[in-house]
Amino acid sequence: MKSLNHESQQGGFTLLEVMVALVIVSVGLLGVAKMQALALNNTNVASMRSLAAIEAASLAATMHENRAYWTSTGPAANAGGIQITGAGPGSSPNITAASTLTTAVDCTTGTVPYCNSGQLAAYDLQQWAAALNSVLPNYTAIVTCSSSSPVSCTISITWQERAVGLNTAQASTASLQAPTYILYVEP
Repeated sequence: MKSLNHESQQGGFTLLEVMVALVIVSVGLLGVAKMQALALNNTNVASMRSLAAIEAASLAATMHENRAYWTSTGPAANAGGIQITGAGPGSSPNITAASTLTTAVDCTTGTVPYCNSGQLAAYDLQQWAAALNSVLPNYTAIVTCSSSSPVSCTISITWQERAVGLNTAQASTASLQAPTYILYVEP
């Protein structure tokens, strides 16, 4: 006969086991969330770099079409290069050059019956700066051309990236925050 005082074995989990399991699952979910944030950031970084490459190629194409200007002495006369800066969408880009490239020209209206090569270069550069301004935040673009034959130009674009999930040492590295895309062109 069994005694009534006999303790029966109870099945189930103790509170301590449940708490340990909860901590392990929480740490795993935090890791998954961190990986998701980094994946989204890397997608944004890749997108910005692709846009910089596309925009640089766009300017290179206009340089090829207007060889009369870009192979002349005009571009090389800009000491330090032609500099374009912008803060991104909603702002106006600023073009700094020693030549007439900063003069606003519209080669698409009837007010200018035709554009010479210098005016066309100014128009193309202004259109390119506006397009670049619409896709990249806080950028600086520099176009430098040699005066020797054959003329070669360098298109350099530097912009600010937003970084996610960096530690203090990585955040102080400027190359992570301001990448540069360089394209060499022979107009």
